[in-house]
Amino acid sequence: MKLKYLNHYPQQTQTQVVKLIESGNLSKHLLKKYPVSHTMKNDKALFKYTMDIKNEYIKKSPPLSKTLYDGKINVIHNALGTHHFISRVQGNKLKAKNEIRVASMFKNVPKEFLEMIVVHELAHFKEKEHNKAFYKLCEYMQTDYHQVEFDLRLYLTHVDMEGKIKEWI
Repeated sequence: MKLKYLNHYPQQTQTQVVKLIESGNLSKHLLKKYPVSHTMKNDKALFKYTMDIKNEYIKKSPPLSKTLYDGKINVIHNALGTHHFISRVQGNKLKAKNEIRVASMFKNVPKEFLEMIVVHELAHFKEKEHNKAFYKLCEYMQTDYHQVEFDLRLYLTHVDMEGKIKEWI
């Protein structure tokens, strides 16, 4: 069984995941660990949530212009979210805008998953590359960042195998 979201994890971990899948317990495992969906269901709530995290952890980073759910982001084949640094000429001034877009499929997932995506995209405001400093900043903003990322990969594996998005309560 090919686990495309987990292929860089050790074989022992992949074997445990395969056993979880084969026993039909992957969904139960995720629901037990993350029983409730977040409440940020629209763009306005998502923007406020993102700004709260930004203001708490990286106040001196560039301002955030927009955060929204984007139905055009293809999570399974592309990305979980994106960050954009847009420069526009307005008269004789150069204006920079920073935007974060989160895949629409994350409107109904646990708060921890959404937080992980937002933290990841906010970390790009300070660190452009996925390097040690980038992941250290992610862990600073969400202490269990790596565990949640792994669990989100389990969720994406579940979605990929089932062909449908698991709805949280």
